[in-house]
Amino acid sequence: MDACRIEFRKSAEKDLRRIASAHLPRIVEAISALASNPLPPNVRKLADTDHSYRIRVGDYRVIYQFLSQQRLVIVGLVRHRREVYRDL
Repeated sequence: MDACRIEFRKSAEKDLRRIASAHLPRIVEAISALASNPLPPNVRKLADTDHSYRIRVGDYRVIYQFLSQQRLVIVGLVRHRREVYRDL
């Protein structure tokens, strides 16, 4: 299987700048792993959506879309679990 391209929405870039540096390496590693496996074992599909998923990285959630035809992962949000679902 070919590797997927990963793109970040401006909201995800802004979220990553706000996260404490102690948590960033693990989150970035999990996002990078989506390039080779966009639907890892711990993924959950978001209800009422066609292409949106979330992965857990400790207390943080990465919300992304996987467009299989284009082999594209679009990271939309990276937030703490208590905040992430408010803006969906």
